[in-house]
Amino acid sequence: MVIAITCADRGLEIRVPPDPVYDKAVHRVPGCVRDIEGGCWLVPDQPLHRLLLLRAVYELKTCNVPESNVEEEDIPAPGKLRAPSVRRDAHSEKKSSGSGSAAARVVQSAAPVSAVLPVRSPRPLRVRFAEALGAKHYSDRTCEAYLRWFDRFALYHKGRSPATMTGKDINAFVTDLAVRGDVSSSTQNQALAAIIFLYRTVLGIDIDDIGEVIRAKKPGLLPVVLSRDEVRTIISLLRDDRRLIAHVLYGTGLRITECLSLRVQDIDFERNEILVRNGKGAKDRVTMLPRTLVDPLKSHLQHVRSIHEADLKAGWGKVPIPGALVRKYPNASTDWCWQWVFPQERRWKDPVTGDEGRYHMDESVIQRAVHEAVLRAGLTKRVSCHTFRHSFATHLLESGYDIRTVQELLGHSDVKTTMIYTHVLNRGPSGVKSPLDVL
Repeated sequence: MVIAITCADRGLEIRVPPDPVYDKAVHRVPGCVRDIEGGCWLVPDQPLHRLLLLRAVYELKTCNVPESNVEEEDIPAPGKLRAPSVRRDAHSEKKSSGSGSAAARVVQSAAPVSAVLPVRSPRPLRVRFAEALGAKHYSDRTCEAYLRWFDRFALYHKGRSPATMTGKDINAFVTDLAVRGDVSSSTQNQALAAIIFLYRTVLGIDIDDIGEVIRAKKPGLLPVVLSRDEVRTIISLLRDDRRLIAHVLYGTGLRITECLSLRVQDIDFERNEILVRNGKGAKDRVTMLPRTLVDPLKSHLQHVRSIHEADLKAGWGKVPIPGALVRKYPNASTDWCWQWVFPQERRWKDPVTGDEGRYHMDESVIQRAVHEAVLRAGLTKRVSCHTFRHSFATHLLESGYDIRTVQELLGHSDVKTTMIYTHVLNRGPSGVKSPLDVL
């Protein structure tokens, strides 16, 4: 396989083999556009873009790269990177024949990818960063977020090796997020956490004092809470499994991801309990199963089981199994107890194993349904699926339940997080009768 990189006046022309994997890798480079007529990708001819392009090609792991003992600190700065070798074509040769400077930019080469890669550590830092996140069993969303911050940190410092940076460089990036990026405090904290993980866990470097960071101000927002009548109105406008999911969200206080990730074995009808596995913070907890949902859930699971049995007869019916359980129990992916409570309507193909089955319903499906129901109800509140969780906690406290009990049901590590719902109870300032009402 040969990836041809040609220097042209409009930038780097990248021609890859006819394989979507190569197109996806090149498309990850910032500023990359597709030239349909020319049959190539266009990338800005800048040192940083060359570095990111070569890194994307390297991570394909389809080329032979010689062993190297060069460490990250020895990688040349973007300004000192040599231009990648390119292949002369008739168009560029004709165009450059009258200009010595343009002709000097064209270097003949028909070598495979390994000939144009710079000398690097056998495993790029970004790959090691992703592997460290996986080894710590961080959630997929956290891994994706941390990898995005890794890329933004590298772009901000124009490709400099993180091993050569100091606390002041980290301070400059985090401060810039608040000053120019105008990000929220939680976003800024997440970026700082990703960088600290990079240095302490991957590079093994203790970060020195990063100095005074300009922090984004954390707003003191109160949660949006629905009244019982508003909850009843919204749920009445939903249909089928969407209505059942809304009932579960409000009746149990689950997060939307926790609800959709429920498996058949997580519902205990005898004890009226729902076991939430691997919730936020990788914690398990037990919450209530409302008695009014027992019969609807049993009826729903009968329908889901009929779909699962039909899939098995068709040769499908597999679901992804967490961790390494699939190696310990090879047939568990087809067992009824491991099936999703709320599967998606269409079959899904596992990109790793190639097995076809059903994944759980996507969050956007129920989010869209709730949003449409709120609009039809004519409510002016900003309501989302998470609003049902806020309403669940608030209504329990209004009914006189202990705040520690509510904390356990919600899965909060600190009771201070749960105490925010005491500010939206119909007591205190909102429960005081105005003198105007007694005139």
